[in-house]
Amino acid sequence: MKLSHQLLGALTGLLLCGCATTTPRTDVTFTNPVAAGDYPDPSVIRVGNTYWATATSSEWSPQFPLLKSRDLVNWEVVGSIFQKRPDWAVANFWAPELVEYNGRYFVYYVGRKAGGPLAVAVASADKPEGPYTDHGPLVAQPPGSIDGHIHTDEKGDLYMVWKEDGNSRRIPTIIWMQQLDKSGTKLLGEPKELFRNDAPWEGAVVEGPFVVRHGEYFYIFYAGNACCGAGCNYAQGVARSKSLHGPWEKNPMNPIMAGNNDWKCPGHGTVVKDERGRYWFMYHAYAADSFIFTGREALIDEVIFGEDGWPTINGGKGPSKQAASPYGAQQRFAELRYEDQFTGSKLRPGWNWPVTDASPALVRGGALTLTAAPEQKTNLLGAVLGRSIRSGDFTATTLVDASGLSNGTIASLAAVGDRANATGIGVTAGRAFLWHRAGNNQRILAERPLSAGKQVHLRVQARNGRDYRFAFSADGVHWTDLNQEADGKHLPPWDRAVRVALAVGGRENATANFDYIRVVPEGERAQALPQK
Repeated sequence: MKLSHQLLGALTGLLLCGCATTTPRTDVTFTNPVAAGDYPDPSVIRVGNTYWATATSSEWSPQFPLLKSRDLVNWEVVGSIFQKRPDWAVANFWAPELVEYNGRYFVYYVGRKAGGPLAVAVASADKPEGPYTDHGPLVAQPPGSIDGHIHTDEKGDLYMVWKEDGNSRRIPTIIWMQQLDKSGTKLLGEPKELFRNDAPWEGAVVEGPFVVRHGEYFYIFYAGNACCGAGCNYAQGVARSKSLHGPWEKNPMNPIMAGNNDWKCPGHGTVVKDERGRYWFMYHAYAADSFIFTGREALIDEVIFGEDGWPTINGGKGPSKQAASPYGAQQRFAELRYEDQFTGSKLRPGWNWPVTDASPALVRGGALTLTAAPEQKTNLLGAVLGRSIRSGDFTATTLVDASGLSNGTIASLAAVGDRANATGIGVTAGRAFLWHRAGNNQRILAERPLSAGKQVHLRVQARNGRDYRFAFSADGVHWTDLNQEADGKHLPPWDRAVRVALAVGGRENATANFDYIRVVPEGERAQALPQK
């Protein structure tokens, strides 16, 4: 008997979403990363048959992207934990940890107090997608407190586990625990040390603790050594105890995950249990080819507990390149390309702007309007709106309304690490030019006359995440190359990735309109989109 196309399609849909009751296919594989681009310190929870994840946003707004998936390998950015920066914090929005407790949803996160240390804070919501209400800091030790996570002990009492940031002062780093009240928003009693960095592989750091209870043991998955930048040597370890209070025994086989030929410096993740009882570790690592330029991307691998009770990840071989898809779901690769024609009435999720700024963007009439922040005055990057790159080799194009570029207003398409470090093509009345910023020092590398017209297309082509070429066009077909390659090796800050960005500046209250942006990976034709 042949299945109808409708029935076959329905069954396939159930399988792909992870809803089928039959055993998923094991011949379907996924390829890491599952979330390409800048998603450090990922955290994931399962709510019914849906997974929710978030990650570090660092010095970009909005704070902490919110991602959704039905199968752990296909993720969509659907929003953020905060739309507006919490009032108490000014920077360093790191390591958010999603938790469900007593039917409510919490995110324990890091921020820096104005003029003060790093702190672990908490926000809560009735639903995993929010909205989240901030409750402010829980702990801020003098060296700084980061990487908060909560778990109940063997008696059912709630505790927070976190890291004291001793490495910032060249003193030992300590993993602490302290009881929380039943609301999950207030610490009780005194903290207790669980363990500290005392193994050679850990270097100056143990961090990112995440507690799992399995069998007769509590396990703390934790990362060690230098997390970030070209000199990183991060790795993942695990410790166990029959009581959350200790004593804790570190795995003699640590690190249980280190880098390999495909991925560098893996670690700092969370473990989630699927409906079949399997454990999955979601964590970050740098791709070996594009490395720091695409940033710390989100990966998954299965956690297997052995007969000796110790867990392994990918057989100790480091991050997997390909593995059996958790739900037998096919993996979509559309996330390696991005297109936005700015339809609708609000900015789509996934865009970022500097943490110091209010949102600079207005979407209306099929166009994006950027307005420079008042305090930036004549800065070339008075307003910046970017997305993390997902491949080191890409082409991006955009269309600028040139009729509004007067009185010194400059509109740009750029590769941006932060405001101090960026390179791009700028256009203003009568000229297009290649500019380069390093440590806030700006130079003009090349310049060409720009014909009068109502629109101008801009293009950036990247190789290896660090080499950039720029061009402009009146029609999106015939391009004028600025004929000089810009070196972007200085772009990524130590903890962040490169973003492809739209920008406006050059004078106070500068404003520019953009019609679209399109980013495609190497191998695709990057045709400009026609003007709407």
